[in-house]
Amino acid sequence: MNKDQLLNYVQNFVSLTDDEAMEFCSSFKEVKVKKRQFIVQPNFTDRYRNFVVKGAFRAYAISDEGQEHTLQFAIENWWVSDFNSYIYQHPATLFIVALEDSVILQLEYEKEQELKASNHKFETFFRIMAEKGLAFEHRRILFNLIHSAEARYENFLLNFPNFVQRVPQYALASYLGMSTEFLSRIRNKKT
Repeated sequence: MNKDQLLNYVQNFVSLTDDEAMEFCSSFKEVKVKKRQFIVQPNFTDRYRNFVVKGAFRAYAISDEGQEHTLQFAIENWWVSDFNSYIYQHPATLFIVALEDSVILQLEYEKEQELKASNHKFETFFRIMAEKGLAFEHRRILFNLIHSAEARYENFLLNFPNFVQRVPQYALASYLGMSTEFLSRIRNKKT
């Protein structure tokens, strides 16, 4: 059943025959992850591309001063990995932790390479995902550079209402580039 969720997601971008769908989905393995469990840690190579079936994740880095910087959240039908580590098969720089008990579908790096080599539709799907991810990150960086903290929070509420109740306030503040106290002040102004 969980692979049906993945297939429905993929079919939004490429049309697969029944045989192609079976080949694609059979390449993933289902993994249950407990709340607070890490699926990626720095200095270990990220070997998997992860599709979230159920649950929530946070990807973050820690500065030399010990400050956490959230790069990504992921909930159902989102992908999460340390993509720099995954794509280049180098040691990770991110922590990725489950914020809730979760279920993910993992695709091993070598299996993804085989899929892409075997069928142009699979390669097209992963290219589309890479393009969409790059465009999203570009918009996020630009928005964070040119807008106020209040505008960043409002934009997040508008575009990602499903995340607000599922991620801790300190993690959301980190993602938006502000302190937890400043985010609290912004929220209090709204009530």
